[in-house]
Amino acid sequence: MPTINPERLLGDLRTLRSFGATGPGVVRLSLSPIDIDARRWLVERMNDAGLDAQIDGVGNVLGRSRKPGPALLIGSHTDTQPTGGWLDGALGVIYGLEVARALAESDDTRHLALDVASWIDEEGTFSGFLGSRSFIGGEHDASVDDAIRCARNRDGQLLHHALQAAGLAGRPRVRLERARHIGYLEPHIEQGGRLEASGNAIGVVTTIVGMRELRVRFTGQRNHAGTTPMSIRRDAGATLVAFIARMDDAFRALADADTVWTVGRIDLDPGSLSVVPGQADLYLQFRDGDAARLRAMETALAALVREFDARGPVGVVLETLDAAIEPVTMDPAMQEHVARAAQAVSPGRWVRMPSGAAHDAQLFAAHLPACMLFVPSIGGVSHDFIEDTADEHIVLGCQVAAAAAASILLEAAGNR
Repeated sequence: MPTINPERLLGDLRTLRSFGATGPGVVRLSLSPIDIDARRWLVERMNDAGLDAQIDGVGNVLGRSRKPGPALLIGSHTDTQPTGGWLDGALGVIYGLEVARALAESDDTRHLALDVASWIDEEGTFSGFLGSRSFIGGEHDASVDDAIRCARNRDGQLLHHALQAAGLAGRPRVRLERARHIGYLEPHIEQGGRLEASGNAIGVVTTIVGMRELRVRFTGQRNHAGTTPMSIRRDAGATLVAFIARMDDAFRALADADTVWTVGRIDLDPGSLSVVPGQADLYLQFRDGDAARLRAMETALAALVREFDARGPVGVVLETLDAAIEPVTMDPAMQEHVARAAQAVSPGRWVRMPSGAAHDAQLFAAHLPACMLFVPSIGGVSHDFIEDTADEHIVLGCQVAAAAAASILLEAAGNR
């Protein structure tokens, strides 16, 4: 089994953290000057590790092994949320770098090919999953081209202007090599509290959940809050509140322990204490790993909308905000490699579990055998400056990733 170097691993993670460090967290938005600096540093570290590294025409960093293959691809992202943690995405990229070095330092594995990537804009500063979509290509090419032309960040900067400012416009885009790449492994922090609560150190991901994002709009009548009797009001806000209570009951009747739903935003018009709201919007997201359950939740929600709309006096309509995202099952054979590695490195302290968050791996799964492994998040916190993972778990997870990568590659080499 290849052996990682904990001090080197933690040192690289902490150096990457310094690019955009803000208190305990990091602000490193895609294609910002500090993000480009971090990507240039990453290229240097990959080259030092014996990989041929480059930043491509959308900002992806790819370190390609000089070995002929078959090659395993390990990747994640190094961009952050506007108030991001230091490990979300970054952990998986630096794991890949350290695993590449560990494989090269072992006589048993130095002949194996491991490619390492940091995908641009997983977090959606301009266009979510831009880097992995660009790398996969094919059906994603049109959407990537559209994003390069038209996508803007929250400050209004066009993506193609950001690429020009970074000196990347016109560079070739790296692509998936289907004759070379045999699988994709994405290590990541859990971004939840299940591992910590159960006392486990490693999660072997079974499924990345599907997601629906919708808006329910309630249309009543604005009126004076002091002079309009309750009996004749068409109060969109009050109807929205009653709707949420019924929706919770309907969803709970369908849910299992992994089902989640969130009312992430409510807008009241005009939003004044002295005006009965004439319009109210509820923005809803729900996630589950079971496609049938997601469909049942959609059906239940639509039925509830029809019921409230029919009884009045407030009109209710349902609108889909974004295309449905279906659950994605991780490759069973890849899962087994990770599970065996977890048992060898951390016997009895690992568990199979779904991912409640979206990841680049869900795009790769349609094109390559793909899997993920998780390490615990302290307090279950992520997408926040206080996001953290114990050094012990960071090191342990990387050793599991190294063992799994070696197992996958040795098996592939033996079958060719």
